[in-house]
Amino acid sequence: MGTLSCCLLLALALFVPGDAASRKCHLQGLWRNELGSNMTILATNTAGTFSGSYHTAVAATNKQILVSPLQGVQQHPSAKRHPTFGFTVQWQFSDSTTAFVGQCFVDHRGKETLETMWLLREEVLSRKDTWKATRVGTSIFTRIK
Repeated sequence: MGTLSCCLLLALALFVPGDAASRKCHLQGLWRNELGSNMTILATNTAGTFSGSYHTAVAATNKQILVSPLQGVQQHPSAKRHPTFGFTVQWQFSDSTTAFVGQCFVDHRGKETLETMWLLREEVLSRKDTWKATRVGTSIFTRIK
């Protein structure tokens, strides 16, 4: 009986991580990044496009931060376990737009994360100021729902 229990426990331990690792990553849901910004991604259609909203926790403005719309696309939504994607956020409280690109991952415990890189372009009044108009960074989102 002890040997059987040990074998069952070992089989379960070997099966569960493999099952979680083979799980597909889905973009739809509520996500939060390391700075506390929240993002909602609505259902992805068969073409891979999606929409949603973004509520940033940080901004370089004195204006009130507002929830802003996002539009995106996922590469081959039904075929990939760890899909790549891109989306833009049209900020409702500033004269800037941010483009995100990234990939969705599922770890061995089934935890989903979105690894992203972003470019924020701010409006400037002349071409001579374009050098200071673009910021670049990274964000890691984890699923909250």
